[in-house]
Amino acid sequence: MCLVRQRNKGHAGLGERLHFLMTFKIDDEHGPKTATDQPAYPGAVLQIDLSALAHNYRMFADEAAPAECAAAVKGDAYGLGMEPIAKTLWDAGCRTFFVALTQEGLTLRTLLPSAVIYILNGLPPGAAETLARASLRPVLSSLEEVGEWAAWCRENDQRLPAGLHIESGINRLGLTAADVDHFAARPELLDDLTLSLVLSHLVSGDLPDEAINATQVERFETLRAKLPTAPASLANSPGSLSGSAFRFDLVRVGIGLYGGEPYAVGPSRVKPVVRLISHLAQVRAIAAGQSVGYRGTWTAERDSKIAVIPVGYYDGYPRSLSSASDLPHAWVSVEGHRAPVIGRVSMDMITVDVTDLPDHLAVRGKEAELFGTSPTVDELATWAGTISFEVFTGLGSRFARVYSRNESL
Repeated sequence: MCLVRQRNKGHAGLGERLHFLMTFKIDDEHGPKTATDQPAYPGAVLQIDLSALAHNYRMFADEAAPAECAAAVKGDAYGLGMEPIAKTLWDAGCRTFFVALTQEGLTLRTLLPSAVIYILNGLPPGAAETLARASLRPVLSSLEEVGEWAAWCRENDQRLPAGLHIESGINRLGLTAADVDHFAARPELLDDLTLSLVLSHLVSGDLPDEAINATQVERFETLRAKLPTAPASLANSPGSLSGSAFRFDLVRVGIGLYGGEPYAVGPSRVKPVVRLISHLAQVRAIAAGQSVGYRGTWTAERDSKIAVIPVGYYDGYPRSLSSASDLPHAWVSVEGHRAPVIGRVSMDMITVDVTDLPDHLAVRGKEAELFGTSPTVDELATWAGTISFEVFTGLGSRFARVYSRNESL
């Protein structure tokens, strides 16, 4: 079922579909309730397939079993919308969620009253009561955080759960080996809280053959053995697919849920969840020798047809995808035909070369896919010199977000 009612199942033009987006209500609890919640005639539509999301979660859960599969929904579910994403994952069977910040945990708690929610960035000073009242679990990363959480538990006669983050090689947040030895020598320091999870984070999980991965497993096992017995977690999305040595008791899946490729190399095992669809706003002819865009960085080598698409770097389409005549091009897809991105990416628009498209496709209003099925988000990220995480989380507020379901998945 599509959450936005559509007039037919054919390939209506984007302008027609945007008209109906603005005049019909969204008819599912996962979507905005009224048409006014969506921007009027936006430059593009962000299509988010909740069935593909659920499919990806079940794939990771099956792969990780008997370990539990948890979901990372930090950053507003990687920029895709906390409410529809979290509820879909809950319906798919996810019961444990990870966010970065306390404010994200408080939002998620209102959506999923029964979920287990961990705060990856730990316990902010003075925040113990706020987390305790919302049944949020801090992932404690320092002696000071452990002491503050334990003190609050002791003073309020509650042995509340928390995770412990062990540093195993990435050198960000986490208890050092010396910190772990401190607790091993004085285990009573953990008596006032319930140790519900011991975790660490892979440095190069997307490159499964890297030696650091096996080294981290060994370090993690050595350090957690010095702590009270508790469930353990090391694997992120790629680690979840890298074999039982990485899975322990719980895996924390993030980008793979949303259709980003877990591994830096190799075939994809996930279904695309997100498509960014815009349209050709204008098509014009230019003569050989004419340039396009700011600073004239691209010059036509032949008589050409150029189309403008109303999406730019304000919307999260990377400015680094700007191209000159002698550089490889990013491209968009128009009914399966590639149209290279040319000239500078502007704040509100990009230009593409549609010279080689059939005449009936190189027309105003024709739909253009900026990423999704083809090109993929990982292809676009590679062209831009970044990663799919940054593409997703940088998507702007001017898109209409349309959540859909495909019952065949």
